[in-house]
Amino acid sequence: MSDMTDRSTDAADEDAASPGSDGATATNGEAAKPTLGVMRSFRRSIRRAAESSPLLPGRKGSKVTRGADAAGDEPGSRPPPSPSPSAGSPVPSPLKNIGSFFQRREDDEGEVTSPRGKPLKRSKTDPNMSASSDSFMRRSFRRSLKLGTKKDKDRGGRQEQLVPVSEGSREDRAEEQEAEAAEEEMEEVEEAYTLPELPHTPLSVMQISKLIDMEVLEEAHLNLLALRQELRHEMERCGDDSPIDLVKKEKDLNLLYGDLRKKVNAIVRDANSLPSRNKGLLVPVARIIQEEERRAGELGGLPDSWTEAWREAVGEGARAKVAGVHLEPKEQNASWLAVHLGLLGKAIVEDLEGVRRELRWSYPPSFRVFSTYVRSYHRVVGQHLKRLEQQVTELKDLYALLDWIINRYKSERIMGSPSLQPDMRDERSDLQLEGNFLQQLKEKYCCRVKVDMRSSLDRITELENEEFWMQSKPPEKEEELLVSPIHMDIWTKVKGNAVNSGQIDAELEQRVVASCLQELKLFPRRFEAELRRHCSALKPQAPWTEYQMTYINSFTALQQHMEGYLSACPGEVEDFRREVEWLSVRLMQGLEEQFKDDVKPYLRRMMTRKWLTDDEDFDRLHSRARLLSHHCSLMRPQHVQEFASHLYYHVAREYIGQLMKNNYSCKNRKHEKAAAKIRRQWAKLVEVFEDMVSSHKWLYPVGDDLSDIIGQKNKTDIKNHLEPVVKHYPDFSRKHLVAVLSFRGLMRGREHQLILQRFAELKKKPGGGSGDKSQVLFGDMQVTVNTDCLSNLTFSCLSDLLPDS
Repeated sequence: MSDMTDRSTDAADEDAASPGSDGATATNGEAAKPTLGVMRSFRRSIRRAAESSPLLPGRKGSKVTRGADAAGDEPGSRPPPSPSPSAGSPVPSPLKNIGSFFQRREDDEGEVTSPRGKPLKRSKTDPNMSASSDSFMRRSFRRSLKLGTKKDKDRGGRQEQLVPVSEGSREDRAEEQEAEAAEEEMEEVEEAYTLPELPHTPLSVMQISKLIDMEVLEEAHLNLLALRQELRHEMERCGDDSPIDLVKKEKDLNLLYGDLRKKVNAIVRDANSLPSRNKGLLVPVARIIQEEERRAGELGGLPDSWTEAWREAVGEGARAKVAGVHLEPKEQNASWLAVHLGLLGKAIVEDLEGVRRELRWSYPPSFRVFSTYVRSYHRVVGQHLKRLEQQVTELKDLYALLDWIINRYKSERIMGSPSLQPDMRDERSDLQLEGNFLQQLKEKYCCRVKVDMRSSLDRITELENEEFWMQSKPPEKEEELLVSPIHMDIWTKVKGNAVNSGQIDAELEQRVVASCLQELKLFPRRFEAELRRHCSALKPQAPWTEYQMTYINSFTALQQHMEGYLSACPGEVEDFRREVEWLSVRLMQGLEEQFKDDVKPYLRRMMTRKWLTDDEDFDRLHSRARLLSHHCSLMRPQHVQEFASHLYYHVAREYIGQLMKNNYSCKNRKHEKAAAKIRRQWAKLVEVFEDMVSSHKWLYPVGDDLSDIIGQKNKTDIKNHLEPVVKHYPDFSRKHLVAVLSFRGLMRGREHQLILQRFAELKKKPGGGSGDKSQVLFGDMQVTVNTDCLSNLTFSCLSDLLPDS
């Protein structure tokens, strides 16, 4: 601070020339002695004030304990107030009164303010009324030191002692009831106030600075206002040609105001952390802010708003409180974030309870103290969470952070706490978050859900390999169906994510379910590849067929579970349904190929000489079909019918197809035996596929229709049994009939020609071959025709037969 020593000397000179209390002006010769006395008095008062300063250790703010003797309280023990100066008389110099101010504070040391007493209200008495200016400034100074009133002293002469109690104890409840009763008695500081008369001659820069350091803020502010007034008058006299002294004075004034602002901010910032120390200073702080806002724009003041500075100081206090909440390193505690957020919520509630219980009574209503603290916490906590989010990587911590922001912060645990009511009713309870921070946090959570989901799915595949595939262990059964626990594991995982996110909000639940389904969509193909890779090295006795049926069932069940999210995520559910259908088709194709490979050698030996005399090959075919039927009973019904129909068609086509290959021709009336065998074997095959609920019932008659043609004793009767096969199977053609007749042993002759002629007539007949054209059995069936029977026919005969060929 520039030239403070000179300023002190100048102030002493001004005091020597200032008018006395009696209105007389001292002569130059008589000034030296009083000046030295005033300076000594000022130094003594400074020391006394320093000794009683709330900054000293062992003192509790501005409250003091009554001494053994209270002589200062006895009538006549204090010096009588000076008579009020007459109108127009100069005000005594503050240097002559400052000592008495500190002396009165020392004399009032026996007074004490009740912790629950009402704060003193500003007097609205004009300082120029009957009371002297000295008496008025004494009252003002007492207010700045937060001394009690007589009413306060009557409430109790000694400070209450705190008794430690356990949580929820009877004493604790009684104390809460007393606090509530005391709160009802407390009132806010009045909005209106009367500014004390400014001293004609302000204190020196060093003296004002000392007052600011000692937190005698009201007196320091009055002198700053006087200094501003003095500066303004001098600048008006000098005009545009301001001397260097005025420039220095303006600079000193700005520095002093900066110090005052810093002190005010420090008091406000620490008000709730050190309530006993700073509570008594908040009233003068509020009055300083009010007065400076009223004088905003005048010469000598600070350019920015004092109210805004006060709000920033409140925010700094909230920021310090938040920063002081314990935060463990996540490497040391897996629940580091949940613990920190719990402590943070508790600290916020305790701080706002202190504001509501004590601090707000030290401000006028226009400050809206509780609301300012609430909004500060909204902003500060939002910034704190933004920094915390950068450390959060695990799903559980992201969930804890989202849940705390969206639900817990405004719940009864924090902003909705009953202890903050009814003041919170008119306040917003949502955090003030930066930009789209919440949406970014939700997106990060959903991405983490997908990563976690993929990891879980991969782990499920590994467990299947370890528990079943590697050990060739048969799959489990549940309600007579082959099942694997994977569909329950996956569904439980998705359901858990959905339920947890739904407890935060519905929009997040929808996004989480969509994320799970997006990751789940990729799983069937990945699982099928792993299944084939691991099972390709299985032992021959490994239940490969059962595994495929098991996963058809399991993924179908999983897809049915996911249908529950169709309304929320229709696109994702449909995509997953298609992938499950693809997997089911792939697994059923594998089962079909395996069955076809198993029965291929048995089917190739049907309709041969050995077949006619030996049932071994058919018995094996039938046994394999029965095993297939048993496996189908372990599959879900929606897959069994389609699967059984495919295999029934394959068996029928291959079994009947052996008649078309001309592998054997019955002679010596063996055709009757062959027809009976075909009828019997076909009935067994039909029975098996009926058990599997095949949808290809149109294949049932083919065995009997052909057996009727082959088994006729008299060749002439064959043409009378052609109509059923023509009617049931429109794709049954002349070449197929020729192959069937060849198997029976009828390859030429008049009857052969008549049979073919009758067949041609039936095909031409209206309604002949009117069956379902889409039901194709013979259309692509390979036929080996013996053309020797045609060599003796004339061209005219051929012309009658060719159109139907």
